[in-house]
Amino acid sequence: MHAMLDRCFLAHPRSVNESYPEHAAIALRVAARMIGAGLAAMVHGIVPCLFETTASRMIKALHDEIAARSTMT
Repeated sequence: MHAMLDRCFLAHPRSVNESYPEHAAIALRVAARMIGAGLAAMVHGIVPCLFETTASRMIKALHDEIAARSTMT
């Protein structure tokens, strides 16, 4: 049981030098930003004059942050 819990919740965060709460917070922040970019793209799809570059700008910024983090581990 302990091995399963470790594998499911702790092994991956440990592999990127983070605790479970740290990793969860980062993952949830990324998810929220992706949802925000998706919502901006949906609005833009309906009303093209709104959020013309918002989704792509958010995705590029998120990509840059994730790429920078991957060089840290």
